[in-house]
Amino acid sequence: MTRITVAKGDGIGPEIMNATLAILKAAGAQLAVDEIEVGEQVYLAGNMSGISNESWDVIRRNKVFLKAPITTPQGGGYKSLNVTIRKMLGLYANVRPCMSLDPFVKTKHPGMDLVIIRENEEDLYAGIEHQQTDEVVQCLKLISRPGCEKIVHYAFAYARQYGRQKISCFTKDNIMKQTDGLFHRVFDEIAPAYPTITPEHWIVDIGAAKLADTPEGFDVIVMPNLYGDILSDVSAQIAGSVGLAGSANIGEECAMFEAIHGSAPRRAGQNIANPSGLLQGAVMMLNHLGQAKIAERIQNAWLKTIEEGVHTYDIFKEGISQQKVGTSEFAQAVIDRLGQKPTVLKAVSYANNPTLQLPAYSRKPTAQKDLLGVDVFVHWPGSDPNELAALASQIATPNLPLSLITNRGIKVWPDGFRETFCTDHWRCRFLPKHGQAIDKHDIISVLLKANANGLDTIKTENLYAFNGKPAFSMGQGQ
Repeated sequence: MTRITVAKGDGIGPEIMNATLAILKAAGAQLAVDEIEVGEQVYLAGNMSGISNESWDVIRRNKVFLKAPITTPQGGGYKSLNVTIRKMLGLYANVRPCMSLDPFVKTKHPGMDLVIIRENEEDLYAGIEHQQTDEVVQCLKLISRPGCEKIVHYAFAYARQYGRQKISCFTKDNIMKQTDGLFHRVFDEIAPAYPTITPEHWIVDIGAAKLADTPEGFDVIVMPNLYGDILSDVSAQIAGSVGLAGSANIGEECAMFEAIHGSAPRRAGQNIANPSGLLQGAVMMLNHLGQAKIAERIQNAWLKTIEEGVHTYDIFKEGISQQKVGTSEFAQAVIDRLGQKPTVLKAVSYANNPTLQLPAYSRKPTAQKDLLGVDVFVHWPGSDPNELAALASQIATPNLPLSLITNRGIKVWPDGFRETFCTDHWRCRFLPKHGQAIDKHDIISVLLKANANGLDTIKTENLYAFNGKPAFSMGQGQ
């Protein structure tokens, strides 16, 4: 018997959780349940994160959390509970299977059967944002080598365990050569350790277009956080319905399982919501816990129910569906079919494998790190880059002359174009003429002179070379 934590959530959450728990119990899942309250009422009681310290204790003790959708109140600075849980518990891998149920659920892609594995903790979802000038705000995109290695190893190990043949990596490293470039490099480094799986890489925009047009061409897709969030919802929808998709969030110690849809408060209390997404999350949970035979029994019964046309309102189609049912009636239909297998849809067979075994992260030897210069970002309301260059040259030092000025990443000085539109947010780069290393006293001198000359510095970024290779972006147009 495994003890898990359960939260029934908000909106349709209690209805679909009750339906899911009824199916788990009827199928013989070896589970003991500790229920906690999270979400809207906890937020409104004054807890800005939507979860109490006592609930955290229960989740951390049990290690496995089955969560229904919640409602985050509008305004007031409330934090996303999903993001908070993923980060606080180190749930670095988000796993979302997307499979067609054609011809019983309408889709243009009857051969679709893929899994999206999304990095779950970093990227733009680090949530570090600042307003820097009247006209410009910033969000930091953070990609780490440990984060890349963990998610890429997980994707390959998942593919191997579940008999998948190919992994596609999506990035935008033709533009973001440092951040997405690291993700792609790590993918290429790790792929040879899994010789039975074919690796490929797509630039995310054309990869997304291909995914939307020909999803049957993909098997497992691994990608950074933001792309994965967007494209996993796209994939679920084109497979048939976002309401049918479940999600696993896996960490080294804890795991959380859920539906990918929201709490749909307008549908609450009407016994019409489809519990399938949360049930799919629960099936993934059972596999994670080593209760594969129970997971298999439930999944085949669910497929049989879909196949026989017993559908909730969201997927009901005249001429395809046979019976429109509510939430509890759908759950009972699945229970009634436990022990049966589908005859048209492909029955599942899960190996009773333990949780994926992944290599521990091993920190690479420290690189030779040389300070080469500094980018000084300034808030300046003028519009003529040549005028700003005259001001910025006054704060340069003999060791750190002004090298270039960019605006929104586009070089505007020297030799900029008058057609380039500029905001009030400028990057002034100071680099030694011959590429020699400097020390931080040179940067301090630049900043002291900027302060003395009334130039409003809002941020600095030191420019480094690692093992002799410059590790910073150039301004577009150089």
